[in-house]
Amino acid sequence: MTADTSLFAQAQVWLDEDWARMEKTLGHRLEAFRGKRILVTGAAGFLGFGFLNFFAYLNRNSLKNGRLSVVAADNYIRGRPRWLSELVAASSDMQVVRQDITKPWTDSAGDRFDFIIHGASIASPKVYRQYPLETLETNISGLRNMLELAKSYRSESILYFSSSEIYGDPPADEIPTNETYRGNVSCIGPRACYDESKRLGETLCYLYYHQHGVPAKIVRPFNNFGPGLRLADGRVLPDFCRDILADRDIVLRSDGNPTRTFCYVSDALTGYLLALLSSHHAEPFNVGSESPEISMRDLARMLLEVAGSRRQVIHKPSEEADYLTDNPNRRCPNLAKSRALLGYAPLVDLRFGLGRMLGWYKQFVSLEELAKDELVG
Repeated sequence: MTADTSLFAQAQVWLDEDWARMEKTLGHRLEAFRGKRILVTGAAGFLGFGFLNFFAYLNRNSLKNGRLSVVAADNYIRGRPRWLSELVAASSDMQVVRQDITKPWTDSAGDRFDFIIHGASIASPKVYRQYPLETLETNISGLRNMLELAKSYRSESILYFSSSEIYGDPPADEIPTNETYRGNVSCIGPRACYDESKRLGETLCYLYYHQHGVPAKIVRPFNNFGPGLRLADGRVLPDFCRDILADRDIVLRSDGNPTRTFCYVSDALTGYLLALLSSHHAEPFNVGSESPEISMRDLARMLLEVAGSRRQVIHKPSEEADYLTDNPNRRCPNLAKSRALLGYAPLVDLRFGLGRMLGWYKQFVSLEELAKDELVG
């Protein structure tokens, strides 16, 4: 066994704690995947990392006698991440396909897809500000192609990832925000390409269900984090972790006052699978954590405490003129509907989750890999 293979095996064992928590929560519902074929788009991204590793865990454990098969699709524009190559090499039930989802599906191998998890999207504000038209194309044309695929294959269910960003910047009396709030979103500006395309995506799901009977499920994620999130992603927690791992002060690009809640990956994936396997078609569900609603300044301080670092939090405004344009001041979900109809209940404490995330980077990313940002996808 090579050193690299050994590291991969150690990472699998380390992650199993999260997957076992999901397995226990989902329980008998997981029988729906026995012997089924699942397409995961955006497979090289953060959510792809979680879903593919969880499905591999199920095949090693509860579905041994009725293993599911997975097709991992991505355009791999930034290359195939190391973790994905190693995961596929270790599993005969996983197939990698290069696919630009803005184009019609071209893979002719295998049978129909029983389930489609459509995770392909440009979700990082840093990236979608640079590629706004590509963001629109991916979120709209890509989704429609996947809905057409689900229609032609008569899939049991297709999962669409909308976003909490479709709420825009809600007034105080709409926070925590529930699914009936229609949003306060600007249709122009640096964030509009993402926010508005996600809103239109929900409309597409609604129309495909009501006109074609496509069993589309809609989730609105609230700030997911955990192992597998790229350090170079450009979102707040990876940026903070990079500062800590480099032993430098955490730099805030705002005044630190905006607040968010954060949902650990195993809780988020549990919510998404509950929606995928539910009978609630074409209606949105918030998936996230209700508390703590924490400021970016306090989040940075908490992460420093978790890391045992003596560094400080400093403020250095971004040089981008529109960096904070349309940036929501608060983001916190009302989970009453998800709790009542899906049985969703987040379990992982924020501080514990931050420790898991930071521990992942420290244990499984060497200094050279940290610079290249390969292992975490």
